[in-house]
Amino acid sequence: MIKNNFAKLLAEKGYDCRDIVKMTGLDNHIVRKIYKSQTTRIDFNTLDKLCFALECNTSDIFKYVQD
Repeated sequence: MIKNNFAKLLAEKGYDCRDIVKMTGLDNHIVRKIYKSQTTRIDFNTLDKLCFALECNTSDIFKYVQD
């Protein structure tokens, strides 16, 4: 299973969804869905923008956890 740590990462870095929207230019709806773990897939371009804005790796946002 893939664990979404986006909300936790934002809290650790002192950001909220509005900050990420401003930093990345991503649609607010997309950022909120990721934040609330309501997505079933993510575009590489979106992931790239999130990693750039948060200065992190994909593994910091999403982690594989064995069931």
